[in-house]
Amino acid sequence: MRAVNAVFEAGNFSAAARRLGVSQPSVAQLVRELESEFDVRLFDRHGHSLVATALCRQLYAATNRIEAMEADAVAILEQREELAGGELRVGLGNSMPGMALISSFRGLYPKIQIRVEIGNWSDIVAAVIDRRVDVAVLPEVPQDRRFRSEVCLSQRVVAICHPAHPLNRCQVPISELTQYPLVFRTGSSSTQRVVDKAFRAAGLRPEPAILVNTREGMLEAVANQLGVGFIWEHGSSRIDRIAKVVVSEMDVELPEYIFSLAGAKGKLVELFFHARNLLP
Repeated sequence: MRAVNAVFEAGNFSAAARRLGVSQPSVAQLVRELESEFDVRLFDRHGHSLVATALCRQLYAATNRIEAMEADAVAILEQREELAGGELRVGLGNSMPGMALISSFRGLYPKIQIRVEIGNWSDIVAAVIDRRVDVAVLPEVPQDRRFRSEVCLSQRVVAICHPAHPLNRCQVPISELTQYPLVFRTGSSSTQRVVDKAFRAAGLRPEPAILVNTREGMLEAVANQLGVGFIWEHGSSRIDRIAKVVVSEMDVELPEYIFSLAGAKGKLVELFFHARNLLP
């Protein structure tokens, strides 16, 4: 059933195998054996993807609860040693506010080791689903029953430029940005999705001068006067050679979430959720 549930969540055998740490043929064989034993069909093939049948969806709803109960039982057994020196794996889409949350958590529980994974939006969502991290901090968390999520703060996307740039003032219209070279993130970035949506709403289709795949690349490009970029307002505490500028059409605050798998409970995960109450 773990194999079936992994295929249900991942959509194909290879991704399910990576999640379970076994070979793809092993996962496919387990699913076939279960189908054969009960003479049922659990998945329909559509290209390279597998689509769950109605029976499979019903089965998943029942057995997923069992997995959650198992995770709860393990968490209870492990709780006794957690606060004395356990490990919490945290995924961050932005360095901030995640690092501030970690700082609050470490202030209360200094013996807990924190392992941090930083990546773009889709990487961190995958890390939570694949259980590479216990808890994560991201904007725009999918509205999915698999996830438990709570808002830790709200922030907006702002433009960033070198302090000597002509755009360095309190607020600018989005149309003015198109007069200068722009630095964009790749499409898997939550920041870029907000930026693209704002440009489309304004009837603009600018071509970036530079395309980068990391936040650090964005910051360095702007600091070296290669163009105007975009970040979440509290996404970085860096202030050297970076000026933040509010864009009129993007002056809307959006929530940033702490989230985990709904069944991924445990003392450390619970305490990290509570750490948001200590944020200034």
